[in-house]
Amino acid sequence: MSISCALKVVPIVLLLVLFALANAKKSADVTELQIGVKYKPPSCEFQAHKGDRVKVHYRGKLTDGKVFDSSFERGDPIEFELGSGQVIKGWDQGLLGMCVGEKRKLKIPAKLGYGEQGSPPTIPGGATLIFDTELVSVNGKPSSGEDTSEDKL
Repeated sequence: MSISCALKVVPIVLLLVLFALANAKKSADVTELQIGVKYKPPSCEFQAHKGDRVKVHYRGKLTDGKVFDSSFERGDPIEFELGSGQVIKGWDQGLLGMCVGEKRKLKIPAKLGYGEQGSPPTIPGGATLIFDTELVSVNGKPSSGEDTSEDKL
């Protein structure tokens, strides 16, 4: 290959590489809700359905691992009506069918989280959110005493 030909090819290759890098999303980003069951109690006495009043412990992280909020550290789970839009869509969808005492990891795409606008200053626009969750109660009914220690998340 002549030098003049190489000088023509190198900029094209560099442009392709830069284009690929600019358009590549971080591998941790997701486009659809991902639900990972981390712990399921031996029996499922109470299960979360749309319209139920649920209490949930959670730890919210960005894909770089930075924790932006955690009810575990406060010792105060969030309480809300499931499926009513009181929380982000990823939660309304990702907690359905969960048993009291169950632990799930939710990977929530921006479209089911805070969207392109984010929630400044903690959550940037377009952010994928990762939540470690534990269902504490459904309609005031707690777990019957299975091990729900935080270190199993």
